Amino acid sequence: MDFEMTRKVGEILKGHGRRVDFCPIFDDDSAVAAAPPGYTSAKLEDAVNFAEMIITFGGDGTILRAARTAACKGVPILGINTGGKGFMAELETKDIETIGAVAKGEYNVEHRMMLDVGIIRDGETVCSDFALNDIVIKGENKVIELTLYGDGQRIYHFSGDGAVIATPTGSTAYSLSAGGPIVEPSAQNIIVTPICAHALEAKPYVLVADRHVSVEIGCRKHNPVHISVDGYEPIGIQWGDIISVRKSRKYTNLVRLLHKSFYCKVNEKLGEKV
Repeated sequence: MDFEMTRKVGEILKGHGRRVDFCPIFDDDSAVAAAPPGYTSAKLEDAVNFAEMIITFGGDGTILRAARTAACKGVPILGINTGGKGFMAELETKDIETIGAVAKGEYNVEHRMMLDVGIIRDGETVCSDFALNDIVIKGENKVIELTLYGDGQRIYHFSGDGAVIATPTGSTAYSLSAGGPIVEPSAQNIIVTPICAHALEAKPYVLVADRHVSVEIGCRKHNPVHISVDGYEPIGIQWGDIISVRKSRKYTNLVRLLHKSFYCKVNEKLGEKV
C-alpha cells in the first residue's frame, strides 16, 4: 500500500499538535502492524474511544466500514476519496491541503440518518444490524416474492429480483441504479426501491422517517433469498421471514469542510459538469 497521502495528511495534523493513529480497516488483526513509519498503530474499535475524528482514505465502502464503529461513539468521519464515485467523501486528493482547517476546528458536522434492521422468524428476532446506506433483499439469481408494509398497512405485493431499503445517504447507491430517486442526504426519509419488479404498480416509495417498514418473504416461489446490510456478507433468509426496518437512534456524523452543494456533487459524480 502507498502511504504517501496518509503521511502527508498525518504531518499536517501533527504540525497542528494533533496525535495521529493509523487504523487499517481489515478483518485480519495482523494488518494493524502495517502502519507507515513514525505512526502508532491501533485497532479502530480501540482508537475511537479517545478519537476526535476519523479520517478515511478510500471510497464510500471505507466510510461505511468506519461508520459501523464511529456511529456507536458519535465520532465524526472525514472522507478523502481515493476510490470511485465517493458520494460520501468530503475531499478529493487535490483538496488535502484543507486538512489544516480540521485541526483548527473550522468545520461543520452533518448528521446522517441510519436504519435498524431485524430478521423476524416465527415471531422472534433472529438477527439484527444497522445501516448507513441500505438494506438489500435479493433472490439468488431467481425471482422472489415480496410484500411491502408501512406501519402494518400493505403497500404492495410483487415478484421480482428483490428490493432496496435505503436512507437518503444510500439513495445515490444501489437504489439509484434500481430506478430509485435521488434524495438530499441530510433529509429524514426511508426509500424503498423494487429491483426489476414484475408489476407496474411496484414503484419506488419515499416514506417518512418514523414509518415502520416491513417486508415479508413470500412462500409461493421457493427460491433462495438473502439480505445484505451496507454491502456486508449476505445472510440467508427463509420463506415467511419478515424484514423489519426502522429509523435508528444512531447517526453517522460526516465532516464538512468545503462549501460545495449536494447538487453540484451529484452532477460531478454522475457525469454532468456544472
